[in-house]
Amino acid sequence: MQHFDLVIIGSGSGNSILDERFADWRVAIVEKGIGPTHSYGGTCLNVGCIPTKMFVHTADVAAAPAAGARLGVDLEIGGVRWPQVRDRIFGRIDAISDGGRRYRAEENPNVTLFEGVARFTGAKRLVVETADGLAEISADRVVVAAGGRPAVPRIPGIEDVGYHTSDSVMRLAELPRRMIVLGTGFVGAELAHVFSAMGVEVTVIGRSGRMLRSEDVDISQRFTELAAQRWDLRLDRKELRVERDGDVVRLHLEGPDGPEVVEAEELLVAVGRVPNSDLLDAAAGGLELADNGKIKVDATQLTSVDGVWALGDISSDHELKHVANHEMRVVQHNLLHPDEPISSDHRFVPHAVFSAPQIASVGLTEQEARRRGVDHVVSVQDYAGIAYGWAMEDTTGFAKLLADPSSGLLLGAHIIGPQAPTLLQPLVQAMQFGLDARTMARGQYWIHPAMPELLENALLNLPLD
Repeated sequence: MQHFDLVIIGSGSGNSILDERFADWRVAIVEKGIGPTHSYGGTCLNVGCIPTKMFVHTADVAAAPAAGARLGVDLEIGGVRWPQVRDRIFGRIDAISDGGRRYRAEENPNVTLFEGVARFTGAKRLVVETADGLAEISADRVVVAAGGRPAVPRIPGIEDVGYHTSDSVMRLAELPRRMIVLGTGFVGAELAHVFSAMGVEVTVIGRSGRMLRSEDVDISQRFTELAAQRWDLRLDRKELRVERDGDVVRLHLEGPDGPEVVEAEELLVAVGRVPNSDLLDAAAGGLELADNGKIKVDATQLTSVDGVWALGDISSDHELKHVANHEMRVVQHNLLHPDEPISSDHRFVPHAVFSAPQIASVGLTEQEARRRGVDHVVSVQDYAGIAYGWAMEDTTGFAKLLADPSSGLLLGAHIIGPQAPTLLQPLVQAMQFGLDARTMARGQYWIHPAMPELLENALLNLPLD
């Protein structure tokens, strides 16, 4: 058994822990991989945030001609060269992944890279199934940053039809004529936009009555209305079984009006993600798990086992790269300064959905505020009410703010429309640093007639005491 000062399981945000301060530590990194190639660097780099946003930007460009008519500009798209789009994106990402692996494996003499699935066999003891056989390792300290993977629903026949998940769909050999997207969360919403903008006929299937139902209800309802105009949107459906007939996937559903059948060349499963704690056999390592399979951690990211920390999707309720990076910095500090630990700050965690339209959110939704009995006031400002909104002829986007009526402090902010994630950031900053709505609105200049006037007006419209 090889013994290390530190074992890091996962090469996503966990990989960033190591800097020059760890040069005299004996470290092992374990990476199981996502696919047959190009897996170093975790979900975000290889199959998540970065490639999807590169595809989304391309999709936005492909969709632009359709928006020209309302501005008096007649445009048309000549076609999408999918292999060129795909290879441009992964030509960059694969090189970064390979470079990261090479750097750790060949240029860090204090680091040993194990490629394979790790399983706990006891407290701070693991076995790794590598291509060369089993490797047994132990450590004084362990960081579990092994992330998660796409969930697959138990639908009869699904294992036989050749479905895709977000791990594989972006590397399709060619664009299909039709695609079924199973799931109405952010992954389904983003990839439905990508493929429909590139000319694929998309059918989106959901079990509930709204898309993005975890968003503020007004945001979710507006997005659902707009999605129904772009895609064959089928909500309140139950999946009965799925089968393949040659090149066609056939999904059988039970809908509000009875049985239905949807056909397509490709099926994308996007119903959520599950933590990889089961693959690690985390319980065998003494790690306490939540009901959803996440590894339980305290505010310092410490698990139930002393000397073992966890971060990112395997332990956090916020499956977001910026949260994993924040937690990584906390763990990094606590490894180096065990007598002066710091805590993670999850008070104001923003998130975004890069579909069409874009969505960004931070803090409480209105339904959460009501459920918790939080006293609040609401302001809604339409894009159509600001000058730049007139320029874009945007008639569907809006910002919705929630604030404490007495202090004026923001409780939540939700935006649907162009550049929503960029517009949200000043509101995140105000919440983080305790800037009240009135001071924010009138204590600074707002460039006219730029898009941030959406926020200025929304802040001024809050009915504060």
